Amino acid sequence: MLINFFYTLRAAKLPVSVKEFLTLLEALRAGVIGPSVDDFYYLARTSLVKDEAHFDKFDRAFAAYFKGVEMLTDFTQDVPLEWLRKTLELELSAEQKAAIEKMGWDELMETLKKRFEEQKERHQGGNRMIGTGGTSPFGAYGYNPQGIRIGQDKGRNKSAVKVWDQRAYKDYDDTKELGTRNIKVALRRLRRFAREGAEEELDLDDTIHRTAANAGMLDIKMVPERHNKVKVLLLMDVGGTMDEHIHRVEELFSAAKTEFKHLEFYYFHNCLYDFVWKNNRRRYSEKFATWDIIRKYNKDYKLLFIGDATMSPYEILQPGGSVEYNNEEPGAEWLQRMTNAFPKFAWINPEPQGVWQYRQSISIIQQLMNQRMYPLTLAGLEGAMRLLSK
Repeated sequence: MLINFFYTLRAAKLPVSVKEFLTLLEALRAGVIGPSVDDFYYLARTSLVKDEAHFDKFDRAFAAYFKGVEMLTDFTQDVPLEWLRKTLELELSAEQKAAIEKMGWDELMETLKKRFEEQKERHQGGNRMIGTGGTSPFGAYGYNPQGIRIGQDKGRNKSAVKVWDQRAYKDYDDTKELGTRNIKVALRRLRRFAREGAEEELDLDDTIHRTAANAGMLDIKMVPERHNKVKVLLLMDVGGTMDEHIHRVEELFSAAKTEFKHLEFYYFHNCLYDFVWKNNRRRYSEKFATWDIIRKYNKDYKLLFIGDATMSPYEILQPGGSVEYNNEEPGAEWLQRMTNAFPKFAWINPEPQGVWQYRQSISIIQQLMNQRMYPLTLAGLEGAMRLLSK
């Protein structure tokens, strides 16, 4: 059975060797683990995957082979799961949605505290308590223009103010094979070469000129090698609504790593706050303070945001507005600090440009970016690179 598992991993383009596979088999024969799929998952990953960058590929291949394996970690939930049993997913017309009133920030948070004190059982289809399939601001699979999403696997209406559940994000794959070279061509508008370092490259034109001037006696001239001098600081939104754009962002990320020698990248979720991270699996244990990023890199770095800017306006403008934790300062403050520190900046948005005018959060981000927002299209990339190269 495990021979086919090995071939599944190879088909997923994981660099798994026969020696590593034999190590896994030896561990199984030695009885290192018990008869548990979870234990086998961790043993197989430890034996076969030597680079954390391949963990996401391994997870997908493992789930495809052992059908039904989706989550291998049991996050403790404070909200009783019975309250969130899905039996109904509410669908409303545009007129019905418009008729539902939304609470303000303070009222929403205070009301949630009261509901926890009052509620003793499961609710479904209502407009007040924590439950499913209703118009209450608290729960899952219903609708409210500004609510707290609890116990729902992913966003449906893209309007949640807070998300109760702990979520796992995946790193973007920087080895993604591009379907087209056009993205690379667009990014090359930003490249700027300069000669520096030791003289180790033949200057053919000057050698010919000097040899001719020296009556035919060979006079070899060397010059320093040409290097790409452009420095790029890439900040990428990950998770939530960005899951819809993973393929295109991976193409852009892969192209950027190819084209720019001096590339630094970090992740954020929805809006920039007081910390960023490089590895999504360790985003809480290995955080980088945004202030440190501002101090670490010189202002000659080109700052490039990639994100759909689709979120609750509270996430940008309100202290504590992050869907995941209580941020002391609003995201708008951090965006302004970053753009002040790096004068050459732009925002690339993978959302279709036609919907921008209907998203309040996109309009706010555009204002904070001084209208330097471009769509993730070839024309949009050309425009952004032209702006950054000035």
